[in-house]
Amino acid sequence: MPLITRSDLYYKDYSWTALYGDNPKVTGEPDSTLLNRREGYEILYFVNKFSEIHKVTQKLLATKIERMVRDEVPHDIRSQEGIRQWIYDHWQNSRY
Repeated sequence: MPLITRSDLYYKDYSWTALYGDNPKVTGEPDSTLLNRREGYEILYFVNKFSEIHKVTQKLLATKIERMVRDEVPHDIRSQEGIRQWIYDHWQNSRY
């Protein structure tokens, strides 16, 4: 069961339209696939998967992940794995 749902997300300006070929119910581990920071399905998947991998159990901390993706992760880091690693490495120094 996911830690957070669409209504729990901090930002409310996401696009929720899966494009042809996109699967809004993506499964698997974060990998070299690029993460669209404005696509709600992708952010929701990423935040819940990061939470599962790193044993995050509080919704407040899940929204910290979301906010870090949007506001702190450098925009030249675009892969899911790169973003996951950056958040892991900078968790303690986040302004959130």
